[in-house]
Amino acid sequence: MDSINRMAIELVDEAIDFAEELRVVPHELESGATVLDFGVDSQAGVEAGMLLAEIQTAGLSTVQTRMDDVAGATTPYVELQTDHPALSLLCSQKAGWELTFDDPPFDGLGSGPARALVAEEDEFHALDYFDEFDLTVLSVESIDLPGDRIAEHVAETAGVEPSGVFLPTYATGSTVGSVTGAARAAELAIFRLFELGYDVRNVQSAFGSAPLAPVSYDESVAMARTNDALAYGGEVHLTVAENFDEFDRVPSSAREEYGTPFEEIFAAADWDFYDVPETVFAPAKVTVDVVDGPTYVLGETDEELLAESFDYRT
Repeated sequence: MDSINRMAIELVDEAIDFAEELRVVPHELESGATVLDFGVDSQAGVEAGMLLAEIQTAGLSTVQTRMDDVAGATTPYVELQTDHPALSLLCSQKAGWELTFDDPPFDGLGSGPARALVAEEDEFHALDYFDEFDLTVLSVESIDLPGDRIAEHVAETAGVEPSGVFLPTYATGSTVGSVTGAARAAELAIFRLFELGYDVRNVQSAFGSAPLAPVSYDESVAMARTNDALAYGGEVHLTVAENFDEFDRVPSSAREEYGTPFEEIFAAADWDFYDVPETVFAPAKVTVDVVDGPTYVLGETDEELLAESFDYRT
């Protein structure tokens, strides 16, 4: 397979070519790195969010929207499908690169194929995957646009020149933040399987769906809503080659915290994302189709909790 960074760069080029239509704002830093504002100061919309979800998964997924309902309220949903779940979701889409600096102050979370140039996380060792390319993409979730300090850190860590670094950036409290958040349902299921010890190379295809959380410019509210959308509205279908005794531990309903809104979960951790147990991040409902074997239907959604989280009023 081609470099996942090469495939992502092709989609970044598309974002730059159609920046005006997507309401994405690209600009070049003094270091030569390129920052693309997908939702910090820009008003990028749903199409931009779907394109960024494809970039985050290195072009190895199909992302689309549909209309459905939550507790009787018409609500858009985001769907993602991939036939390369381990590579696209764990080695690319997963938000695994912490970007926290004091001088100048910056706090962000990186996802995308740049992680595969570093390949220090457990997933890369287990999957024996390491990418090599001279250009790279790291999608940054932050309320601030990254500057040269961040770009040079990414370049040095990934082993590329600063001019080869592309940083599409968005706030959680933005349209793109809601879209890319909803697109993570399948990723959470695959990561949960990986943490349980399942060989995720046996997952042949993954479908994920979650409601689009209403945008709030309050980042705390946005964090809570986007995670509620997954934990209480996210649905995943996996086709796998091998059975497993612990599929029932994948959905969020397997956790003792199930039924607690994320606003309360984050508040209990003083709004420190890294102090929240990883096990709470999971989709609500998971169907696992074992090829030439049983099909497990696990978990449940909670539309009433979602309606309250989304502040739906009737």
